[in-house]
Amino acid sequence: MEALQSTFPNAERRTQVPEAPERQFVLKLSCTAEPGIVAAVTTVLAEQGANIVETAQFWDRQSDRFFLRLAFLGRDGIDVAGLETALAPVKARFGMEMHLTHTSRRPRVLIMVSRFDHALLHLLYQVRVGWLDAEVVAIVSNHPDARRVADHEGLPFHHIPVSAATKPEAEARLLQLVEETGAELVVLARYMQVLSDDLSRRLSGRIINIHHSFLPSFKGAKPYHQAHERGVKLIGATAHYVTADLDEGPIIEQEAERITHSMEPEALVAVGRDIESRVLARAVKMHLEGRVVLNGKRTVVFS
Repeated sequence: MEALQSTFPNAERRTQVPEAPERQFVLKLSCTAEPGIVAAVTTVLAEQGANIVETAQFWDRQSDRFFLRLAFLGRDGIDVAGLETALAPVKARFGMEMHLTHTSRRPRVLIMVSRFDHALLHLLYQVRVGWLDAEVVAIVSNHPDARRVADHEGLPFHHIPVSAATKPEAEARLLQLVEETGAELVVLARYMQVLSDDLSRRLSGRIINIHHSFLPSFKGAKPYHQAHERGVKLIGATAHYVTADLDEGPIIEQEAERITHSMEPEALVAVGRDIESRVLARAVKMHLEGRVVLNGKRTVVFS
């Protein structure tokens, strides 16, 4: 327990997370590519007294879709509702899918985990030091192991056992927790249960998973041991949105690392856990900052 305490100090000793800049907004949108989109949007924002501080755009010629992300400061008195009203004519004109957020409000995140807690611990650390600007509202697990971490962090812990017979009830309880906590993002930090198609659809676009990049080459138990037996030279991890297609949702972030023949399976496991933790945290950060836009089975990620 000493090692855990050195990583996670008590709640009253936590580092204070710096506040986001006052009245900063993030607007992301997508629509069919047409001339005048950027001009129309920025003209409205200028009329509302906005000062643009960051912009990124992409035209996907294959789908003929245009994607735009704008971060801007708003004048005193303006809010999300007022900006959405001002942008409504442009949204209708171009048939846009649009999402606008105020960055001073920290997004609420629910984390799910099974027995392997390396990705969970890394996420909690990055929240504590402020690299992830989020509020963790609960930790959910199908095993009781992570309760000690939740208790030490002062976070609500919910043990929801899952079996073939109880899966519908377990998923109903999870959805209830998402609604009760106001969670805007669910993170599967090595949660080793397959979600139903219905749950995946209901949380579409706001649930992120991490898995080793051997899928589908190495399925089942001990994938790193299987990789060792096959003599692979690269291992890695993939963070993606969850869909009804198991581990085939739109990819947000990936990383790979070269390994050698001299490494034992346990060494591959250690390297893999480190990669999984980093990749998941980066994917969560990109989502929270509004840098990810769905593009069919793919994503547009504005770095």
